[in-house]
Amino acid sequence: MKKVTGIGGIFFKCKDPKAVNEWYKAHLGFDTTPYGTTFSWTDAEDVTKKGLTQWNPFPEDTKYFAPSGKDFMINYRVQNLEALVAELRKENVVIVDEISSFDYGKFVHILDVEGNKIQLWEPAE
Repeated sequence: MKKVTGIGGIFFKCKDPKAVNEWYKAHLGFDTTPYGTTFSWTDAEDVTKKGLTQWNPFPEDTKYFAPSGKDFMINYRVQNLEALVAELRKENVVIVDEISSFDYGKFVHILDVEGNKIQLWEPAE
């Protein structure tokens, strides 16, 4: 079973997300919104498939990364999230929450061996 297919997003804490967004816009050309920016790309194996990678600064007091105490969270793109979660449960990986579904895909959060919160995302086709 292929597990991770790519990076879906990079999320990090900062003192002033608005200022960080503006700095990256002014100095590195990011097309930012209040939610950061989205990078579009095509799949290397099938160029007709498009993908997105999200870059997003969060306020330093966000609880979204809990229970991890780290200042970042990585979102990994996966295929067949339900099957992967079932496999991870058998491997005693900590599953933080239940799978959530949205129009843009399914999500679940897990913890790695050092307690870093990881977001797994199965994009909607």
